[in-house]
Amino acid sequence: MKKIDVVKHSRDFDHIISRKTFVKNKDFVIYYENKDNNRNRFGISVGKKIGNAVTRNYYKRIIRNICDKNKNLYSNGKDYIIIMRYGCKEKTFKEINESFISLINKINKEKEKKNEKEI
Repeated sequence: MKKIDVVKHSRDFDHIISRKTFVKNKDFVIYYENKDNNRNRFGISVGKKIGNAVTRNYYKRIIRNICDKNKNLYSNGKDYIIIMRYGCKEKTFKEINESFISLINKINKEKEKKNEKEI
């Protein structure tokens, strides 16, 4: 993941989260916001309940890897804030990947529903 594709500042995190458009499951909460540009940006948050800094960074690397491998699933021009929940801790990479992809697909379906309502 390139540095330009990362949400870094806490004010950006707060702005996206305050919009309150999100999807969630047992493993993740993903807040998202539409942007005018064609670049997707990702912010990743792993809470202290997951473990110490080494463990949290390990899960951040996993999430970044999943984001990079599934670039074709994202609709253009969105900022995503990915918050990992405690449920991910006991799961394998494959299970975490499937959970994340299901949420991204859910976001894309919501976008399609909004487009149908406008027509």
